[in-house]
Amino acid sequence: MTTEVTLPSTSASPTARQVWTRARGIALALALLAAAAVAIAVVRSDARHGELDPRSADPYGSRAVAELLADRGVDTRVVTTLDEAVAAASPDTTLLVAVPDLLTRTQQTRLHSATAGSGGRTVLVSSGSASVEQLAPGVTADPATSLDSTLTPDCDLPAARRAGTADTGGIRYTTTHLTADECYPSERLATLLRIPAPSGDGDTVLLGAPDILLNDRLDEHGNASLALQLLGSRPHLVWYLPSLADASAASEEGERGFFDLLPSGWLWGTLQLFVAAALAALWRARRLGPLVPEKLPVAIRASETVEGRARLYRKANARDRAAAALRSATRTRLAPLVGIPVTQAHAPETLLPALSARLQGDGQSLHTLLFGPPPGDDAALVSLADRLDALEGEVRRP
Repeated sequence: MTTEVTLPSTSASPTARQVWTRARGIALALALLAAAAVAIAVVRSDARHGELDPRSADPYGSRAVAELLADRGVDTRVVTTLDEAVAAASPDTTLLVAVPDLLTRTQQTRLHSATAGSGGRTVLVSSGSASVEQLAPGVTADPATSLDSTLTPDCDLPAARRAGTADTGGIRYTTTHLTADECYPSERLATLLRIPAPSGDGDTVLLGAPDILLNDRLDEHGNASLALQLLGSRPHLVWYLPSLADASAASEEGERGFFDLLPSGWLWGTLQLFVAAALAALWRARRLGPLVPEKLPVAIRASETVEGRARLYRKANARDRAAAALRSATRTRLAPLVGIPVTQAHAPETLLPALSARLQGDGQSLHTLLFGPPPGDDAALVSLADRLDALEGEVRRP
């Protein structure tokens, strides 16, 4: 009857407690990062709800300016599709485009064609490089360079001169139109630009920042005066809030992919994270070059050195290297015991016959023990070490 021997668990096999101890720091950091991301997303979504919406009373909404315009006889109508915005363009209408950069290239071309000869006023709020060249040909957008958003008019536009200082600092514009009114300059570039239409009474106004339209900024400086004059020059105001769900975007340019819907800031941020990770990897990578010997200030016991090296092998899961080191050391010690030069200790054709003659054993089993494949797990590695130790003890036995 054969009895199956169950190998006891060894200290080389990590326990569940050890695994948790090693991973809990990383798990806690990931949990905190996820919680912070959720909290930031919730706070930002609450704070920016209804941004630039004339129906919203939130701090970033624009209900206050709509109410003031209504007191002056200007009716405000909100539209969310390009078809409604194009149909509303007329001489007695001011068309405000809240986020022009959300429009596709085809939508921008269609909107400009409808407003260019309408005779009305078109107000583009924070139109960046993604849209300004299509909606206002001859105009180039530059990013803001100053944190101070309160600027002085410094132009002859009557509306700006009456309003005085206002919070227009944001995107800056340069133009090739000689008749354009360039107001509220920031480092010599205008943050409010009015371009008269080539024919008729219409014009296009570009606002570098939406601050003068926001509920919590309307009562500061000349914001209210400037907003009412720019939006109240005609009896009707159509407030266009572009939407990614607009059918015209899908029908004209096809379905937009996931990366098309992400703001450009997220893409640049992700790229910066990858660069930072690569730099961190290079910083923490193994340095190249020769090893420099250094005298230790104190004597270290051989057992401590062996234990430290074993822990390094265990941490790297280098069972193959550990097994090779154990077998090499055993062969080096066995060779003199069986009358083989140490230089021939690692040659199977020389060492194995001498061992077989000494032990009267099976040469195949000795070959597997001393020159075999690496163990598959930690328990097999410990078993290999025990068998090598037993073999050496048997050879040394008189």
